[in-house]
Amino acid sequence: MIKVISFGEALVDMLSSRVSEDQSENSDSVNERFTKFPGGAPANVAAAIGKLGGDSYFAGKVGADMFGDFLVKSLESMHVRTDYLLQTSEAKTALAFVSLDKTGERSFEFYRGPSADLIFAPHEFQPEWFDDQGIFHFCSNTLTEPGILEATQAGLEKARSAGWLVSFDMNLRNNLWPKGTDPFAPVWACVEQADLVKLSAEELAFLCRHQNETEVLKQILNAGASLVLVTDGEKPLRYLTPSHYGSIEPRNVQMVDSTAAGDAFVGGLLYRLSDLNITAASLKALGEDPEQLEDMLTFASACGAHAVTHPGAFTSLPGLQDVASLRT
Repeated sequence: MIKVISFGEALVDMLSSRVSEDQSENSDSVNERFTKFPGGAPANVAAAIGKLGGDSYFAGKVGADMFGDFLVKSLESMHVRTDYLLQTSEAKTALAFVSLDKTGERSFEFYRGPSADLIFAPHEFQPEWFDDQGIFHFCSNTLTEPGILEATQAGLEKARSAGWLVSFDMNLRNNLWPKGTDPFAPVWACVEQADLVKLSAEELAFLCRHQNETEVLKQILNAGASLVLVTDGEKPLRYLTPSHYGSIEPRNVQMVDSTAAGDAFVGGLLYRLSDLNITAASLKALGEDPEQLEDMLTFASACGAHAVTHPGAFTSLPGLQDVASLRT
């Protein structure tokens, strides 16, 4: 098994009490309460890998405050190594207030800038982190400000130089970008450096601009990606490799909270890649074996299906036994 470093934001999700309360017109008269849960897309992925039994590390920065302490303990409780998680007194831990509608779909209000996750510096990536083989995973939320963009590029450079498999989940949150900023160029630059690219259907549409999906997906593969994944809620998961195209039908479950669905899916896939010692070089060979690839994607899809049936992020992530029960 090779190690996985998930880099980026660890934050606290403040989940609204109205998730389980009356959603009628009179609900506004009820005092709304928020309960803290550990969150942040790359932190969720790290926790998903750790709970499944993977060699999971989280790299990032949180505040030296009660919320930062909470996140450190929460990650460690999910068997995530926090050696690369730094704490600072220069900024506070980021918060995200989360509301759900009747179907479990979420909306976010972020209290992030300036926050601790944004001041992780390029020099804080240590060369020894990238000894041996591994997987480096990140999202677009570390591209939103010049400083954290530079840090992300430094981490990418170290990972690629070490021959690591690079995984990029676009996970675009437009409300995290400064007003008037177009995320297209920095996001596309990261797509071009990734071996594994995961997009939602909406994110693929964002990348298309004036081109059609087929052209854009071909460009992603031509740029060097060995595996491209396109998710679309309850619709089939699409996968593309340089030589194969296919789809996976998701498990039909009753959704309670979609917060960690994509992160559980990505964590499940990275766990399987790590468990089989899949490197950047061998990911290309995996793309030539649709049967094995589809088995791994079915496993990852079951992780996502389990997550949507439970509230919160870390609290919704499955263990191996949970995944096995969904696949029977």
